Amino acid sequence: MTEQAKLDRLDTYLATNDLKSIWFATPPMFAWLTGGDNLVAREGDAGVAAVGYDGEEVTVVTSTIEGQRLLDEEIDTDVQLVERPWHEGDLEDAVAAVAPTPAAADVAWEEFESIDRSAVTQPLTDGDVERYRGLGRETAAAVEEVALGVSPADTERELAAQLHYQLQRRGIDSPVVLVGSADRLQRYRHFTPTDVEVGSYAVLTVVGVRHGLNAAVSRTVAFDNAPDWLADRYADVSRVAATAAAATRRVGGDDGTAADVFESIRGAYEELGYVNEWENHHQGGALGYASREWTATPGNRTPVELPMAFGWNPTVAGAKSEDTVLVTADGLEVLSTPGEFPTMTAEAVGSDLTLTLPDVLWK
Repeated sequence: MTEQAKLDRLDTYLATNDLKSIWFATPPMFAWLTGGDNLVAREGDAGVAAVGYDGEEVTVVTSTIEGQRLLDEEIDTDVQLVERPWHEGDLEDAVAAVAPTPAAADVAWEEFESIDRSAVTQPLTDGDVERYRGLGRETAAAVEEVALGVSPADTERELAAQLHYQLQRRGIDSPVVLVGSADRLQRYRHFTPTDVEVGSYAVLTVVGVRHGLNAAVSRTVAFDNAPDWLADRYADVSRVAATAAAATRRVGGDDGTAADVFESIRGAYEELGYVNEWENHHQGGALGYASREWTATPGNRTPVELPMAFGWNPTVAGAKSEDTVLVTADGLEVLSTPGEFPTMTAEAVGSDLTLTLPDVLWK
């Protein structure tokens, strides 16, 4: 059943924007309202179904190919299902035929206004938080299961295939899977998988998606011949990650912005001796129904809303820290908690906050 908190937000959005209905056809927003998946082919912005709300009921519009499957496997039976013969126009036509107007949609449809999706997806609802806990835990477990078996002779692509498998078997999609070998990690911040062997150490990074929610996880595996500097750099980027989490909680409580969090991140880099290192890679930001709802930059004045999940991913050459952290007014919770992986205590710079984060797995 659709969460009442989400329907309440849609009621407010409809009233504020003088709309009669609002429609979601992108997979993340379809999942936000229904909890189900409308994705079949990864092309275009819209999936194979759209879900709408008119202030009274939730309606799913799709073709006769998809209707029964969606009812059986993806959406609640309490929605109104409208099916259109697959050969009679596209999804936009089908929605336009039934949508009370004026209407808005999250895709660029000619007869629909555009929507500000963040106005309804942020902050997280109680149901979102509970789903996030399971997603974070299982995404971390999938990555760690692969990491525990890494050997120097494995190629990046072989490990990427294993990551896709471990995530899929847990019902988690994986739009982002990066595997970096020792050599490429020191040259690139986005290590898209190649046929290069891992060598002395590796970093595994994924974004896992389930029910529309996104969880970010990175893990580092090292062998005896790994660079001497790896442990120190990893400890330092973990401290930057803890600093970002501490700043997020403080800034969110003070009605601050993404730029305010960024200033704390930049200060942590400088304090730890990595002046301007932040310029080589983005530092992350808010997670939710996108791999990043927003990214922290010096000029980003997006408000920091709580409760919200965040994926901070500081890097220095060859080292990276990244986990999914729930930040509320009351505290911090690492959702991608390590299972069998070693952990470390990371101290935030300029704060007494500490976080228990994954450490390098030495083999």
